[in-house]
Amino acid sequence: MISTVNNNPLQPTNTSPINFSSRKWFSISSRMRPAMAEATSSLTYQKFVHFALEETRKHTHLAPSTLQERFGCLSSMDGRTQIQVHSFESPKIRLLRSLSIEGSDGMQVLDFAIFPRAEFDLPIFCANFFTTAVINIVVLDLNPLHDVISQQDYKKKYYTHLIPLGLKYGELLPWGGKITAESMKFFSPIVIWTKFPPSEHKHHLLYSAFMDYLKSWLELMDQASGETDVSRIMVNLEAQHKYLTWRAEKAKAFSTLKVSDEKSKTRTYRILAIKF
Repeated sequence: MISTVNNNPLQPTNTSPINFSSRKWFSISSRMRPAMAEATSSLTYQKFVHFALEETRKHTHLAPSTLQERFGCLSSMDGRTQIQVHSFESPKIRLLRSLSIEGSDGMQVLDFAIFPRAEFDLPIFCANFFTTAVINIVVLDLNPLHDVISQQDYKKKYYTHLIPLGLKYGELLPWGGKITAESMKFFSPIVIWTKFPPSEHKHHLLYSAFMDYLKSWLELMDQASGETDVSRIMVNLEAQHKYLTWRAEKAKAFSTLKVSDEKSKTRTYRILAIKF
């Protein structure tokens, strides 16, 4: 998971991808067959980003945020890895932020998130995808701003009508494994948490899910009415801050992912923890 946070919940810069693109977060060693890496690199996440920006522009006007100026141009340590950052805002969107990384060896990352302005209690759109030549690790969700267990009205407002959508992709993209109780409260009833070997079929399935989930979020945004009660606005801000704090805590430690091909050529990835 990718984000940073400070002590002030009013600052949208909490969601910037600074740490992940810096030297201390980006360390890769490789020994994988070029053919496998080349096959993986052909299934890129660029069309996900392109679709997201174009589809969002159908619903609202996107203006570059201050983060675009600060982090729009990043360079990799090896000079070959491609890093792209997009950052926008709109009347109902506090921050739309996309970070994509494509390595020449087949490693790819997409971290895409949309945070609503605090006047709206909308869920947070979240897509976190990590890909190597042998595995995809995926989280796609409309993260609830408030507890869907204790606040049934919130669950009914945003998720009840989307349950069939979650069930559809839950069958196509199997559950990725155990999630801790601490982390589970930050996920919605329709979360997609999955792991699978890369394939063109699964890539298209993931793209379809990404499109459907984003369209659903944008429809919710279109229907959302702004809150005028200052106390409720502060509750929404605090909820976003808790979410960002959780993500920052998950990003404090590295995970080391080792994968091997059939000839025992091992590739080691030192990545942000994706352990929930």
